[in-house]
Amino acid sequence: MTDRETLCGAFLSATPYAEWQRGPLAGDASNRRYERLAGPRGGTAVLMDAPPEKGEDARPFVRIAEYLRAQGLSAPAILAQDVEHGFLLLEDLGDDLFARVVLREPALEKPLYEAATDVLVALHRAPMPDLEPYGPRMMSEMAGLVLSKYRDGILGGHDPDLQSRFEDLFEDILRETVKCDAVLVQRDYHAENLLWLPDRTGVARVGLLDFQDARSGHRAYDLVSLLQDARRDVPAGIEMHMMSRYITAAGVDESGFRTAYAVLGVQRNLRILGVFARLSQECGKPHYVDLIPRVWDHFVRGLDHPALAPVAGLLQDCLPAPTPENLDRLRP
Repeated sequence: MTDRETLCGAFLSATPYAEWQRGPLAGDASNRRYERLAGPRGGTAVLMDAPPEKGEDARPFVRIAEYLRAQGLSAPAILAQDVEHGFLLLEDLGDDLFARVVLREPALEKPLYEAATDVLVALHRAPMPDLEPYGPRMMSEMAGLVLSKYRDGILGGHDPDLQSRFEDLFEDILRETVKCDAVLVQRDYHAENLLWLPDRTGVARVGLLDFQDARSGHRAYDLVSLLQDARRDVPAGIEMHMMSRYITAAGVDESGFRTAYAVLGVQRNLRILGVFARLSQECGKPHYVDLIPRVWDHFVRGLDHPALAPVAGLLQDCLPAPTPENLDRLRP
């Protein structure tokens, strides 16, 4: 038995769930691990194992979950916790991820995305918690991962001057275009982190996961995450409809919002290109390479916006397209 398993057993033994049966659940791109616990009378719970020695911290999850629940949203309830050692027992919101529900019932696609958009409208009206900002400098550096991980992974070598020049230019664009009162940004708000809970009402019908990295940022960011999904194709008509739905419901300036949406879309997709390349080459997770062409298409489409003109030529010149040969270079 590993030290980690001994700690986990000690945590569970102090809860009412000590004798429940444990089974694995699919994880994510982090070092966190999940299990489903099944009780003798049919109840279930979810165990999160977030090892601090691997850089994980359970405290932000607890804090943000409690905040979201206080706003009437369906984040999992915290049933038990040992944040020092990185263990949480969570309410089980089920398996009906949006991505699975749409495959099973395609007619629900539009209503699901409407519900997810309405969650953002409600969340952005709520009082802000104290969060670190996801500001222009950090966003430009995160976008720069496309050069240090994606480009360099394909071409080899590194050009620090190119990366510095890009990040400075992109920071200027962000400062000019991404302006509004800050809201809570969950940062990974997409169809594989949202659960359909049709027995609940209103915005509570959308179960929320993977929000522990939340920061304060622009209100368009999570809408970009939802509609420019790295893992599934969102029809263009749904993307346009949800943007209009949000703009109308939130009462924001349409021109400024659409510009920020375009810029943040390019920022996010550049970051994801870099992150997926890193996950493949440095973390032994080559399946992320298969998602890169879709992310590239989002990036190329967004780059046409006039606000991106100062970096468009530079990126078009220096970034290799994800051809089959280039994608093979990103695999370990």
